[in-house]
Amino acid sequence: MVKVSADDVITLQKIGRETFTATFANVNTPEDMDQYLNNSFSLAQLTEEINHPHSLFYFAIINGDVAGYLKVNAGNAQTELKENNGLEIERIYVQQSYHGKKVGQVLYQKALEIAAGKGAAYVWLGVWEENARAINFYTKNGFVPFDKHIFKLGSDEQTDIMMKKTLE
Repeated sequence: MVKVSADDVITLQKIGRETFTATFANVNTPEDMDQYLNNSFSLAQLTEEINHPHSLFYFAIINGDVAGYLKVNAGNAQTELKENNGLEIERIYVQQSYHGKKVGQVLYQKALEIAAGKGAAYVWLGVWEENARAINFYTKNGFVPFDKHIFKLGSDEQTDIMMKKTLE
């Protein structure tokens, strides 16, 4: 596990675009995908996120390859809730060639470690209601749905299930 710095922004952009495209391109229009990727994974946007004092990114490295990445947000960096006793897992993405190799689980464990270090009472996230693989992953790890919100992918308004796990 390697903490991402501003020097890694091009690598972050590459894996971010690749994993998001691999996960969602077949169920969204090319126009919506392009709009989302160009906004959310621009070098300027990613640099701003990396430099935010309450956001952290980590790469999972296997044999020198970036197999996946994690983004967590605390405090005012959270996309919603913004409570000081919570930590948002905004992104856990894994390259398809590493699916089934526990990379997502390792990234998730890093998020829990960060949450514990911050004294968070809970972790939360939003997951697209049609992303059964991710919903199953989070359910298996003890998350429960508590609300819904709209996630805008390009011009398409999609419903995310908001899930939370209370920490001990």
